[in-house]
Amino acid sequence: MISTNAFDYINIMDKALDASWLRETALTNNIANMDTPFYKRQDVEFESVLKKELGRSKFESLDEKVSRLNGNARKFGKLSVSPYTDSVNYSYRLDKNNVDPDTEPMELASEQLRYELLTKSVTDEFTRMQTVLK
Repeated sequence: MISTNAFDYINIMDKALDASWLRETALTNNIANMDTPFYKRQDVEFESVLKKELGRSKFESLDEKVSRLNGNARKFGKLSVSPYTDSVNYSYRLDKNNVDPDTEPMELASEQLRYELLTKSVTDEFTRMQTVLK
């Protein structure tokens, strides 16, 4: 039986892609509901979840942390994220909607770039694997 950790980073990037797509969807919904009274913006946070699950041990390399996370199926499942309602962001609008029309489109553009870069990273990982196998 062959044991390999070749897909460890790809598995993490796959979870990051899922979270990024979910955040894009939430931001798009926020923009669509910008004029809906009492609407509270939705958001998704992946980076803090990943940082928490990888741990902060300075005596382990990133490779070791990622391998440990992938090896522990219970912890890897914790990388799944879901949208949350951002009710902390107070609204100064009369209709109590807390979507900021200036920042929401910028957040969406930023998330779209993140998704493109993650997709390119996954593609590059598979390209490197193909090169090695030739």
